[in-house]
Amino acid sequence: MWISPAYAQAAGGGDAGGLVSLLPLVLIFVVFYFLLIRPQQKKMKAHKALIGAVRRGDRVVTAGGLMGNVTKVVNDNELQVEIADGVRVRVVRATIQDVLAKPEPAGKSKGGADTAKPANDESSVNRPKGPLAGLTSLLGGGKKPENK
Repeated sequence: MWISPAYAQAAGGGDAGGLVSLLPLVLIFVVFYFLLIRPQQKKMKAHKALIGAVRRGDRVVTAGGLMGNVTKVVNDNELQVEIADGVRVRVVRATIQDVLAKPEPAGKSKGGADTAKPANDESSVNRPKGPLAGLTSLLGGGKKPENK
């Protein structure tokens, strides 16, 4: 009686309103695809190829954290892995988490030279010794002073 009824006005352009409201949902799906789904598919494909290429002699890490050498490929689904001297276990190929580099024969290196030095060998580096050695290298001194 004292309150008059309010009528909503008709909204103009009803066709574009449905399409515009669907646009954020489509954009969210596109972002999820490129940031989550596609990288995960690539990772799964690379892992499947890695597992398929496992051969005898490879050093592997299982999903349980065991490291060992593949001694025998039993079939398409199973491998025999030696985890300690004389301890061999059969593992399902799908549980292999990572394949480490094959161990090189003793005395061989990638460069072909048998006398290669380790990267952390400092025997050929002429460094100052003593309690202030670190300080002099920080200050750029690093060289021994000449005696006159």
